Amino acid sequence: MKSNIKGVLFIALALAAGMSGAGIMNYYNSEKIANHANRIDPNTSFQKVNFSGPLSAPTDFIAPAELSVPTVVHVTSTYSGQNNYGNKTIDPFNFFWGNPNPREMPKQQSTGSGVIISEDGYIVTNNHVVENAEEVNIVLDDKSSYTAKVIGTDPSTDLALLKVEAKNLLFATWGNSDDVRVGEWVLAVGNPFNLTSTVTAGIISAKARNIHILPNQKFPIESFIQTDAAVNPGNSGGALVNTRGELIGINAAIASNTGSYSGYSFAIPVNIVKKVVGDIMEYGAVQRGFIGVSIRDLDAQFAKEKEIKSLKGVYVNGLTEDGAAEVAGIKEGDIITSINGSIIKSSPELQEQVGRYRPGDKIDVTVMRDGKEKILAVTLRNKDGNTKVIKNESISMLGATLEIPSETEMEQLGLKSGVKIKDLQNGKLKSAGIKEGFIITSVDNLPVKNAGDLTDYLNSKKGGILIEGIYPNGMRAYYGFGM
Repeated sequence: MKSNIKGVLFIALALAAGMSGAGIMNYYNSEKIANHANRIDPNTSFQKVNFSGPLSAPTDFIAPAELSVPTVVHVTSTYSGQNNYGNKTIDPFNFFWGNPNPREMPKQQSTGSGVIISEDGYIVTNNHVVENAEEVNIVLDDKSSYTAKVIGTDPSTDLALLKVEAKNLLFATWGNSDDVRVGEWVLAVGNPFNLTSTVTAGIISAKARNIHILPNQKFPIESFIQTDAAVNPGNSGGALVNTRGELIGINAAIASNTGSYSGYSFAIPVNIVKKVVGDIMEYGAVQRGFIGVSIRDLDAQFAKEKEIKSLKGVYVNGLTEDGAAEVAGIKEGDIITSINGSIIKSSPELQEQVGRYRPGDKIDVTVMRDGKEKILAVTLRNKDGNTKVIKNESISMLGATLEIPSETEMEQLGLKSGVKIKDLQNGKLKSAGIKEGFIITSVDNLPVKNAGDLTDYLNSKKGGILIEGIYPNGMRAYYGFGM
């Protein structure tokens, strides 16, 4: 998100957490616990709680900070100025005399953070940090700088994968966000307010938070790790690490009435990050598996209405016709309690668990039906209702790599279909004057829905061909060339 966005929920362009330098006293020492125990009524019953770790906080965070700071980068995204004339502006004086003389608007910039995940220069950040950027620049902790290429994005999780041409970089160690526990100490590392290499500390406040910051996405996955680590504009895309220096999340948002940190920050769990990054690297596009249910969380009032005795799990409110769940035997009114053995307590947890799998993957879904537990094998499907994976396709004869535009782009531009030029090498499209980012919507007035449509049209054509489309800034264009 750019730093001029206002509202109750702000997507931070940098996330970090603050803590006073004073030492933390372990108030509950053994003597005080013993004294308290002496005052307990012996007739009172208690539930025994087993602690797997020490009660005291760590004395310092030097080791995890030293491990993580060199892996976090500063990201600067550059955009063209835009108005109703596309990326040009009109000189009113010349316009009066019949010479519009369009000139370019000043460039705009936004900043954020990113995390190096491989020694050869792959970097993960937030989609909103680089979305629609014409140029992305990276500055490492050692002040060396690179121009980055956007390898792929996933607006539904607010993640993006970048690449710089570098070798032997220090990179983050993957952690396991499933193992994160409420109350655990964490560090946020990023570049708030352009203050590079800032480290702050806090604790995990909650897990599986849905804060509705991706309203434009049809199938968003919001299952954030909530912390009280102080994060501010410039931190988005930065690292959330545990006290071992392992990456457990990518900072993405803050809850604020002012646009600056006021107590709550949110990170994308690293297990989701690994899935998204892996898909982009392997397929060029994220592979989303869909279970085909509409769900709602259980509460006391709803449970009473439906005569449900337990509040554990999520209620199946509806089913997609011929969807994965319906085919597997899940019924409306079932309560989903676990996915592959992972306990499901809320809708965000269900979205997070299912979001880790691809179309064609089989998962065991445990449901409660009429007070009895059932385990059903579900084969996940893609958004088109089949089990195929979706790849970015390359059309060598045109010198282009194509991808499906994001849902946000389609909605902003008022499109129902089209294919976007992701990379453009020497070929017919480049020779015709087409630029990267152009979305092809039709060929000779025939609608283009995917790369396959475009290939079929071009293979069947001889002679001249007319391509129509639109650029991300809203400027429509037509290009003609011979086949």
